[in-house]
Amino acid sequence: MSDPTYVPPKVWTWDRESGGKFANINRPISGATHDKSLPVGDHAFQLYSLGTPNGVKVTIMLEELLELGFAEADYDAWLIDISEGDQFSSGFVEINPNSKIPALMDRTGDQPVRVFESASILMHLAEKFGVLLPKGGAARTEVMNWVFWQMGSAPYLGGGFGHFYAYAPAKFEYPIDRFTMEVKRQLDVLDKLLADRRYIAGDDYSIADIAIWPWYGALVLGRLYDAAEFLDVASYKHVMRWAKDINQRPAVKRGVMVNRTWGDDDKKLPERHSAKDFEGKSL
Repeated sequence: MSDPTYVPPKVWTWDRESGGKFANINRPISGATHDKSLPVGDHAFQLYSLGTPNGVKVTIMLEELLELGFAEADYDAWLIDISEGDQFSSGFVEINPNSKIPALMDRTGDQPVRVFESASILMHLAEKFGVLLPKGGAARTEVMNWVFWQMGSAPYLGGGFGHFYAYAPAKFEYPIDRFTMEVKRQLDVLDKLLADRRYIAGDDYSIADIAIWPWYGALVLGRLYDAAEFLDVASYKHVMRWAKDINQRPAVKRGVMVNRTWGDDDKKLPERHSAKDFEGKSL
């Protein structure tokens, strides 16, 4: 379906909100909308994020590092409420000019280092601690193949399928069909891959799994867009096995709670400043 009355203008101009969820924060220009400094906690790593799939990648990574015994990976996780436009504060824009969560400040060295884009954060932390990413050769390349696959593929799942199926103010057959077809193709790619290996890049858990699971694992587990039945996710048996396997990891159970503001109280932790913050939570 399409709107037969709409003719694209010669030059597009922004003269009204686009409608739908998050319409009040969407705009065609970048930069800060207000002055506000970001809080800074006691740890060397300061995360500014929200418990969306992209944010969850980083909290899982940090919790996995702590699970591996790297006490120096302890972190403060501050909530960035994107529905309120927190990502457009001057402090956040200074860390990420693109105004997207997550953003990390690494204060382990003489000079603080800003890291933005979730895959960049995963790679930065993996290289800093020497884990969850092979040091070289074909094994490293295979991990990075799938990290970048996720970065290129997930926008079709989120901004494409998720927007038109779950958030758009009106439902239109063409975009829903277009992006449903693509998401199912992506699930088929993963299902065939995981038929022959335990994890995304082989026998070992890696940042490829951490990058992909919060999107595609959450999707098949019924946690994303209420679309599990619509997409017939049960038919992707190998993806489902992988998703359930990773879901049982202690670090994953903690990571999915951090910067989460919705759902049951025992399954959300809007801010995280120490391991004690998980006490009383359903792990």
